[in-house]
Amino acid sequence: MIIAIDGPAASGKGTLGSRLAQHYGLRHLDTGLLYRAVAKAVIDAGKRPSDKAAAVAAARALDHAHLNRHALQADPIGTAASIVSAFPEVRAVLLQYQRAFAAEPPGAVLDGRDIGTVIVPEADVKIFLVASAEERARRRTLELERRGDKADFEVILADIKARDDRDTNRPISPLKQAPDAHLLDTTNMDISTAIRAAIDIVEATRAGRGRG
Repeated sequence: MIIAIDGPAASGKGTLGSRLAQHYGLRHLDTGLLYRAVAKAVIDAGKRPSDKAAAVAAARALDHAHLNRHALQADPIGTAASIVSAFPEVRAVLLQYQRAFAAEPPGAVLDGRDIGTVIVPEADVKIFLVASAEERARRRTLELERRGDKADFEVILADIKARDDRDTNRPISPLKQAPDAHLLDTTNMDISTAIRAAIDIVEATRAGRGRG
């Protein structure tokens, strides 16, 4: 079984994907980490995220087996990832790895921006996860504060809106809901409620398809 989860920045895709993978005994890939790793490599090399050649080179050299989630969580890296992910050449380099990950038995949960539309359009279950920009900024602010990091709600909100604009308006693989994806709005849900709602979507979809 392949479950595709798409949605905007800070919508909780990674957490939901991880929990669904645990629930169904599947592997999980947070594809955003791939682009964050590319962005960090570009920055570490002293280049700008807008440097296409540097981004493509970083994508080609990426070690998929060693992605340090904690080191890649900083907001500046997330912003840079949104920039490098707009390059078609970067997306092309990472495409085959993501598809191969999804195809390996017994299946997987992948989350990102174009999983259900481009990476695995044949996914058994597709979820389009959303929440208001304000709620996403609030959650991100609380997350940073819990880690002891500085957090400015207005700055975070502006960054989320800018990332939303880049992700939805880029010409290649824009963020959009697949026609057969189930919309899940978690603006007024806590994490446990969101997970339960996602499991209900998966079970209803499997029942409708003979539990494939």
